[in-house]
Parts: sequence; structure tokens; C-alpha cells
Amino acid sequence: MMKLQKENFPLKVKDHLVTGEEFTLVLDPEKEMLLTKPQPKTNILSKYYESDDYISHTDNKKGIVSFLYQTVKKRSLKNKLNLITSLKKDAKSVLDIGAGTGDFLNFVKSDTRSVFGIEPNQKARELAHQKRIYLEENLNDIKGKSFDVITMWHVLEHIANLEETIKEVEALLNPNGILIIAVPNFNSFDAAYYKNYWAAFDVPRHLWHFSRNTMKNLFSDKLILQETIPMIFDSFYVSLLSEKNKTGKQNLIKAFFIGLLSNISAFKSEEYSSLIYCYKKLK
Repeated sequence: MMKLQKENFPLKVKDHLVTGEEFTLVLDPEKEMLLTKPQPKTNILSKYYESDDYISHTDNKKGIVSFLYQTVKKRSLKNKLNLITSLKKDAKSVLDIGAGTGDFLNFVKSDTRSVFGIEPNQKARELAHQKRIYLEENLNDIKGKSFDVITMWHVLEHIANLEETIKEVEALLNPNGILIIAVPNFNSFDAAYYKNYWAAFDVPRHLWHFSRNTMKNLFSDKLILQETIPMIFDSFYVSLLSEKNKTGKQNLIKAFFIGLLSNISAFKSEEYSSLIYCYKKLK
């Protein structure tokens, strides 16, 4: 199996989206995770998101990358709802942390299911508001509430105060509640192929980089990992972005080939480009 090795770290990676600044990925061998160094201070972290190309904060469909992202997002919404109902059919409340422009919550809300969301980015909150999805800015705004389902779709890697947030999220989850987390996997084939050009490193917006072993031990004993699910499309999308990082061009054929190889490799190793981890909280 092709994957990044210990000798690849520390690894120098550039911010390809906004500033062009260089950061270093440092391996924590005990937790089998990577840390972005230096980590920008909280008061300046927002500047690294100030780009029209940061897709999750917009509803933009212009350009091949944005079009593909928005097209697949629509299809994935149904899959996410199906996952929730399969794990917690009687869920009456859903909290989405890092809700973006609110499409997921808009899709899963119903007469019997209330939805809540957290989104730090003001522009994204305004777009969600237009869909009548009213998002809070941070977790402090929902103190006193608890939820049957909490989701974090490619959000955990962005959290500055990781340990504190993990404790807060656990406390917000009801007994028998479900926590669903999707994150990139740096042990995937496409990560090893593109190395410092791998788009899912996305420094410094991604402050942490997780492996399957990291996610097995990240939470307390109160949360039991029930299921791990591959995100098949991510290898293609990430490879498309990685090709642009590496060559300056959107090489669709090459990206598709590497994405396909990554999924084929992961069929045996289970090291997909991104994975969904489903936890259940004990009573």
C-alpha cells in the first residue's frame, strides 16, 4: 500500500489558496496525526478564508471545480440524511457544526426534526439566512441545549481549540445520541502521490490532519465508534485540486486516474481519501 511514511515529515506545504505562505506538517507519532505549524492566531485565522474560491462558504457554480462540487453536494445531501435515519431514526434535533451556507440543514429539517447550526463565517451565515436557516456564530451561542445528532462535515480539521471543542461536543450530545464526523485521511493513496501538493492538507485552514487510528482514540470512552464509511468522490475532487496545486492546470483525466487508483488501493487497505466516522454516546 502506498502511503506517506514517517521519513516524509516534517513536510513543507504551501497555502495554495490565499497567501502562498509556507507551513510545516509535524507528525505526532503517538496519536498518528499531523499538526500544522505555525498555527495562525485566532484573531488572524479568518484572513486565510478570504477567497472567492473557498467553495464551502459560497453557492458559486462557475468553473468546473465549483460546478462539480455543487453537483455532488446535492447528491450527497440525500446520502447524509439516509445515514442519519439509519443510525438514529427517531432523531428530533440535529446540530451541524460548520454549517456553511446551510444546505445540509435545509435538506434534513422537517416537521418532526428541528435543526441548529454553527458557522463562524458571516458571508456563509447570510447565505443560509436567505434559505431561512438561521445559524449561530459559535458553540457558546447554544449553551444549555442538547441534541440527538451532531454532524461535522469536514470541520474538525479547522477547529483551533481541538481538545476543548471535543469536550464541548460530547457534552452537547444526548445519551444514545449520534456524532458523525467526516475528515480527510492523510494515509490515503492520493495523499502519498501528491505529498506537499495534496489539496486536503489545505494549510493553514486545516490545523490538524487525521488518520483512522487518530479517530479511534480522539474521544472519551463515552463515545463508541460504530461505523466508518468511505467518501468515494473525495479522491477525485481532491486529486483535481491537487493537480492544479502541482501543475497550475486542471488536468481532469490525470485527476480522475489518480482518484480511481486511490479508491482501488483503499478497497483493500480501507485508507480512502476521506472517511465518515459514526459514534454513539453511551447512556
